[in-house]
Amino acid sequence: MGKHFGNLARVRHVITYSLSPFEQRAFPNVLSHGLPNVARRFTSQVLKVVPPLATGYLIYSWGTQEFERLKRKNAAGHEHEQ
Repeated sequence: MGKHFGNLARVRHVITYSLSPFEQRAFPNVLSHGLPNVARRFTSQVLKVVPPLATGYLIYSWGTQEFERLKRKNAAGHEHEQ
């Protein structure tokens, strides 16, 4: 009754290799290679990322404070109304 989904085409000259999940090491060399690599990559990029973020934060906080200051009424301008 036709071919099943896994056998729809015949592929020749292709060799596939696989390793059982039970034979693999889940985290090989994490402590000896992984953590030093993370530290090296972090230190190489920190000077490219932190200054723009800090500048953006300072501009945002200044703008928020200025908006709140300008939103308040000036009491001296309304003394004649009482």
